[in-house]
Amino acid sequence: MPAPRAGSTLSAEAYDRLRAELLRGSFTPGSKLRIGEIARGFSVSASVLREAMTRLAQDGLLSASPQRGFSVPELTVGALEDLTRARRIIEAAALRESIADGSLSWESDVLAAHHMLERTPFTDGGGHITEEWGHVHRAFHEVILAGGRSETLAKVATDLRARSALFVHWSRELVVDESRDVPAEHREIAEATVARDVERAVDALECHIQRSADVLIASVTAKASA
Repeated sequence: MPAPRAGSTLSAEAYDRLRAELLRGSFTPGSKLRIGEIARGFSVSASVLREAMTRLAQDGLLSASPQRGFSVPELTVGALEDLTRARRIIEAAALRESIADGSLSWESDVLAAHHMLERTPFTDGGGHITEEWGHVHRAFHEVILAGGRSETLAKVATDLRARSALFVHWSRELVVDESRDVPAEHREIAEATVARDVERAVDALECHIQRSADVLIASVTAKASA
């Protein structure tokens, strides 16, 4: 008979599973999450699921309040514009410093991270973003900002990007943007960064960040006016 799994393991599994569902857009933006119902579906206790939800709220992937409990963040133009502006400012500053201070070893890391990103399947058979791609995509963005001297600046950029993960995934899961070439965007960022062409690299990164927000803003605006 298999040994029972520890509570921390169950919570981690619930965290990973619920995070994947949130990023996939399985729950309607702004909707309240029913702990008991989801816990039964995940075959875990309500306390285990609540612990996982608390972590997700700390990561900015859930909203938590004493009155409503846990809910999916609202998809609003104001929230998108605010977070996108903050990301553009902070990540641009971090990239400038990374290019100025980065070593040859860092350049190699950027090339390796981009190679992994290009070789990793973007979507699965159901058209959803693969978990593996999500991991290497996050690693790529962390690496390009890792050449700078300020660990604090890089950490702030990473934290903002983690908080925008929901919107970034929704821009591809909930909205069809057939004109977008995501691999080309990453290729431009990587090439300009390694070439240490600061303005080109920063412009490519800012456009990449803004594009994800724009498709969602257009979708929200269209639904509001329908």
